[in-house]
Amino acid sequence: MKDRLQIIALALRVPLGAWFLYSGAEKIFVSGLDRFTYDISNYRMLPAPWDAVIAYTIPWAEVICGVCLLLSILRKGTILAMTGLVISFAIAIGWAWSKNLDITCGCHGGDAPINYWEKALEFTGYFAALGWLWWIERADLSKI
Repeated sequence: MKDRLQIIALALRVPLGAWFLYSGAEKIFVSGLDRFTYDISNYRMLPAPWDAVIAYTIPWAEVICGVCLLLSILRKGTILAMTGLVISFAIAIGWAWSKNLDITCGCHGGDAPINYWEKALEFTGYFAALGWLWWIERADLSKI
């Protein structure tokens, strides 16, 4: 049982870490931080220059969290940091949804408007995966 739970945890950590690494790196190196700043400003949650501060910080946090999860470094802290990022993303998306904003997500530099229901499902998956990983990290697997 213990080995199976650890294999499942690894099977969750690798794609989740890779996804966060990819998401952050794409914002930094492909679409660019200027584009991400523009996307963040469209949410109308923060005035300039705070939108730029957030836009230049989040992608690096995603990259660091992705690398840490992939390499199994500081797993508990990484899971908490990723959960914080997902919570902040969910708040921003919820804000935009409540204001009925027709904007791009900013997630991957595309021009497609946000599909709010798809994002809600995506965040549900993130929370489920991160919650399960947190439970595994906190559990004493020697008793299982």
